[in-house]
Amino acid sequence: MDEAARLPRGGMLAFASGSLGMGTWVTVPGLLLLYFLTDVLAVAPLAAGFVLLLPKIADVLLHPWVGHLSDADLARRGHRRILMMLGCGLPLAFAALFLVPGSLIGNSAAAWVAVAFIAGNLLFAAYQVPYLSTPADLSIGYHERTRLMGFRMVVLTVGILLSGVLAPMIAGKEDPTRSGYALMGLVLGASMLVTMLIGIGGVRRLTAAAPSPVNLGGHGKAGLRTLLAALRDPQFRWLVGSYLAMSTTSHLVLAAVPYYAEYELGRPGLTTVLVAAFVAPALIATPVWVVVARRIGKQPGLLIAQGAFVAGSVVLAFGSAAGLPVLIGAVAVLGVAFAAMQLLPFSMMPDVIRAGGADGTTRAGTYTGVWTAAEATGGALGPYVYAACLAIGGFAASSAGTEVVQSETAHTMIRLGFGVVPAVLMVVAMLLQRRYTLDRTLR
Repeated sequence: MDEAARLPRGGMLAFASGSLGMGTWVTVPGLLLLYFLTDVLAVAPLAAGFVLLLPKIADVLLHPWVGHLSDADLARRGHRRILMMLGCGLPLAFAALFLVPGSLIGNSAAAWVAVAFIAGNLLFAAYQVPYLSTPADLSIGYHERTRLMGFRMVVLTVGILLSGVLAPMIAGKEDPTRSGYALMGLVLGASMLVTMLIGIGGVRRLTAAAPSPVNLGGHGKAGLRTLLAALRDPQFRWLVGSYLAMSTTSHLVLAAVPYYAEYELGRPGLTTVLVAAFVAPALIATPVWVVVARRIGKQPGLLIAQGAFVAGSVVLAFGSAAGLPVLIGAVAVLGVAFAAMQLLPFSMMPDVIRAGGADGTTRAGTYTGVWTAAEATGGALGPYVYAACLAIGGFAASSAGTEVVQSETAHTMIRLGFGVVPAVLMVVAMLLQRRYTLDRTLR
């Protein structure tokens, strides 16, 4: 297929459907797991933060290794779908994450969650890495990658919105319970499986419609070499470094939402409203960001979005007296920016891979593995950083049904952790992003 050709709409939609399941895995643990540990299972904040952080540390090595396996599969079989089928065990790990036996409380419950989280991360990598390598495998151009990832972002947003809204409601809304969380894990796990299978079909359709030449065989020794090449690539380093800061920031905000709703706004049920305000604008904003990227380029659009995120975070940190509508509006600004931070970096990554030469597709898995390792690390660092804010403020953990009065210092850290810390992290992301120069030569 010519680089200027367009992908079939049906194939892009099927491909994008795979993001529904991945969006659930990223969103629900990111939104509820820290709160589930501290306010339902009575795990101390720092211990809960370690439960989320430690399993993700292994991802730094795990994801590039999975990427190498994916590249080897491509070279041997001409496709990457074997690992994706293995990754379809993820819904079982997701359900186990919240099916904590009633006899477990505190540290013993934390250990159960940690084991389920480690298993889930491994299965998630098996699906996500080959899935996200697909855009670099296709014979398409700069703008068509943005169009493809625009489809993915819209569907991903629907998945984040539905899971982010439904999960707290199924878990018990104003009064979440263990049984409610268990039911939520089963219901959302079943939906994940269906969408992940559809995504595999979409990958098959797109790779058939826009294949890239693949040199079959003889790929077994390339893993370490391509991993080192990815890390030596300065364009990739700056891009992935910026995305690590962005991923940390967005996951911090998600983890902080239940605390901000309950302790700052005084209404736990507002968790659903805030999640909807954060995610829903992306449905409208994503097509707009696609147009912006076509007009001014991907990197300038991303820098604009990052600046908007900083502004919205500052309002959340210091604008409590302005009232609920203003705060919800600030969260919506974060959501508009979040759409760009999911769309544009993910379409810039295959640009970097393809810029490496004609053999770019034979190392796309390794590059993508490094990228998803950064994403997973950010997914762990965000909740951990917020857990550290809670610990600094003296936040008191509790079990389900138990009311605890938090100190004034704890309330202050809940608010500043939701606003100031994300703003600082996003400024770091902007500084790193400005060092990436490839986009100027491609557009």
